[in-house]
Order: sequence, then C-alpha cells, then structure tokens
Amino acid sequence: MLRVGVVGVGNMGFHHARIYSELAREGKVELVGVADANFERAKAVAEKFRTRAFADYRELVNDVDAVSIAVPTSLHKQVALEFIENGVHVLVEKPIAESIESAQEIIKAAKNRGVVLMVGHVERFNPAVLKLKEVLDEGLIGKIVTLTAKRVGPLPPQIKDVGVIVDLAVHDIDVMSFLLGDKVKSVYARAGSAKNPLELEDYAIIMLNFGDVTGVVETNWLTPHKVRKLTAVGTGGIAELDYITQKLLIYNEEWIKEAKVDFREPLRNELEHFVECIEKGVKPLVSGEEGLHALKVAIKALESAKSARIVDV
Repeated sequence: MLRVGVVGVGNMGFHHARIYSELAREGKVELVGVADANFERAKAVAEKFRTRAFADYRELVNDVDAVSIAVPTSLHKQVALEFIENGVHVLVEKPIAESIESAQEIIKAAKNRGVVLMVGHVERFNPAVLKLKEVLDEGLIGKIVTLTAKRVGPLPPQIKDVGVIVDLAVHDIDVMSFLLGDKVKSVYARAGSAKNPLELEDYAIIMLNFGDVTGVVETNWLTPHKVRKLTAVGTGGIAELDYITQKLLIYNEEWIKEAKVDFREPLRNELEHFVECIEKGVKPLVSGEEGLHALKVAIKALESAKSARIVDV
C-alpha cells in the first residue's frame, strides 16, 4: 500500500491530510504522518487524523512513498528536492515555486530521479471545469473568442510571500490554458497594492493572448466575499461556470441549458489522481511543465504591471 505524508498542515495542508485519512480508511493509502514547523499544529492535525506528527519534514523522507507539500511558496524548492532526491513522489501545491529557475530545478530533479511530480492546480479537477472542457471540445458554443475569469475575495492571512497574481491568478491562467489546449503567447497586466500590509499586489487585471483567443483574469484580495467564476464566449453561444457551486450554464439565441455536473470535491479528485499516477506509472494531468507555464505567465504579468507594456511569455 502506498505510504503518504503531508508537509505543511496550515489551511490547504490540513485538507490534504483530511482526504488522505479518508483514503486510508478506504484501504487505498497509509497516512504515515504530517510535518509542520509549528509542532503544536502538527500534533493537533495528527491527532485528528490518527497519524504521527513531526516538527522536521526530513524525518518523513525515509518512511513515505509519496508526499503532498503545502508549505509557503518560497520553501517549495527546498522541501520538494529533499523528497525527490530520495525517490519520493511529490505533489507540490501551486504555484510550483517562487521563481522560474526554482521550478526548473524541481522538474529536472524529478525527471532525473524518475518520480512523479504533480502540481496542485486543484481547479483542473473541478467537475464543472472538466465538463466545460467537453463542451468546448465538442464545439457546442462554436469557435471560442474570449475567456473571462473573476477570482476575488478577502486576503488570506497565511499568504505572506507572494501577491495575488502568483497566489490566485495562476488558477485561471492554468485553467484557460487547459480549456484551450494552448499556451499563453504574451501578457498585459495592471496591478497594485491597496491594502496589503506587505505592499504585495492585492488587485490585478490580466489580459492573456492565446493567439486567436483572448483571456481576461480579474483578481483581488479586496472583496469581502469569494467569487470564483469563468465565462467562455463563442461564435455560437456562451458558457458560464461557477467554480464554487460547480454549476455550468450554456446559452445560445434559443435556449439556456444547465450541464449535468456530478458535484465532487476537487481536492479529493486531485489526490486520487496523484495516487493513481504513481500506481499506474502515468503522467499527471498537471505536470511540472504545466505548473511552470502558469508560474511563468504570472511572473510575466507582474513584469508587465511594473513596466506598463505587453510582455512575451
């Protein structure tokens, strides 16, 4: 049975531990332990999910086959490389790293060691996103013209090392690339810091050039309630997706239809996929290269916002 662990059990890591514990009860994995620099937090999470707690993630290295890494972005490379170099399969939360160079190091190490590297772009596993991909691929709304996303909400207190573009906008950058089966060619962005105590950008509008299709991402940490929506406009209709409710509506000149979407927790889908990739030796839906592309676009968007010009990716 696959032995798994979680490094970093703050908000996101807690949920990784929760789902692994569910999979463990179903006999699909063994949750060996959780690690966090805040040992009291690690102990509390470990007690809740009936596993062991570690203050130092390196104590987990020799006891696991696979690990979820949900530490601050600036620590992704350091932690990921420790596990990869010891032959452990790695799921690293998005964004893959804090810089393009760090991401490339992680990808290269995973290839050299022959381990599965997956990036936690959880929206790829949202059932409504997967259904929208089917709708677009089947041409049900004609040729795609624009994709527009709105991802806004309050500032998460745990995010202290990156701004809203690298933390939030990467979700929609990745989803748009997935939906179109294409990469961003160039980017133009406007961004600023209105309330962020660390003066990191907390609002942005990003235009993504995919060639024939334009993507627009609006994101901020200024809105008191969460909104997570995406609209695809085609020559034969439009599709409106709500990431949170997992509802997908399709409109044309004659009718409005709601797509049949089986509601399911995206993170559960993601972790089951990670386990399956390891057991079957298949490439993950979100590879290191795809995580790198989303990060690269986000970094180029920051560059664009600072220089007030279009930047090639």
